[in-house]
Amino acid sequence: MRRIDVRSLRAIEKPREAEYPAYAYIYSDLLPDDGLILAHLENNLRSTKKFVASIPKARLLHRYAEGKWTIKEILGHIVDDERIYVYRALRFARNDSTELPGFEQDHYAQYSEANKREITDLLDEFALVRRSTIAFFKSLDNTALMRTGVANGNRVSVRALAYHIAGHELHHMNIIRERYLRRAPANCKRKRSRKTLAG
Repeated sequence: MRRIDVRSLRAIEKPREAEYPAYAYIYSDLLPDDGLILAHLENNLRSTKKFVASIPKARLLHRYAEGKWTIKEILGHIVDDERIYVYRALRFARNDSTELPGFEQDHYAQYSEANKREITDLLDEFALVRRSTIAFFKSLDNTALMRTGVANGNRVSVRALAYHIAGHELHHMNIIRERYLRRAPANCKRKRSRKTLAG
């Protein structure tokens, strides 16, 4: 798949706090206030694909605690979430005032069957969805980007949905690094080593 030249991507200013629900700051705050959200979406795609592809196959089905998603399920969730948020952006950008429902993310993950799929297949789908996302937001003018609508009981602007998508991905990549791939501290390893030698 041909890469997008990030230099050709337009700028979209970062949304203000009034443009998204309070909980969404955890995603928006992961992105710089430089207006280059489309470039970030493209660069995140490249870095996420490279990172996930580097994870050992057996680790992709690891859960760091009971009831938590596997890495494959996280990737499937990112794709599902992106599709839903772009759909919301499409409705609002077209000046559709219909209030949209939320979705139950754990239910979606349960029925995604992500754990049965090859990671290359999941990554290919992720890339296709992301390229469609970039093309859609690139097509919008400033008036459309500033339109708002209500989803899951929260009013949000179209441009805020773009930032949500990028920040949501970064949020989950951070969780994978911190909770799924974190190695035991060096001093713990040394203790185990001494116990083995003593035995």
